[in-house]
Amino acid sequence: MVRVLLFGRLADVAGWRERTVDPAPATLSALQRLIGADDPQLAEALAGVGVRTAVDQVLSRGDVSLDAVKEVAFMPPMSGG
Repeated sequence: MVRVLLFGRLADVAGWRERTVDPAPATLSALQRLIGADDPQLAEALAGVGVRTAVDQVLSRGDVSLDAVKEVAFMPPMSGG
């Protein structure tokens, strides 16, 4: 089981901020495909440039294994000063 969190615009597009996926997919890319499968707008937003992912509160790059992972957060690009 993995807890999925969406932040900012991603949560607005999805209409939810937190969801549990059980069983957890094997990889981050599989999780992304799973949560975007029924919502083309969310799938497009998740694939957007600058979307960051944190796995168990550590920023990740690329595809990672979700074995023993408890939480995955997807964050939109951020700006600020």
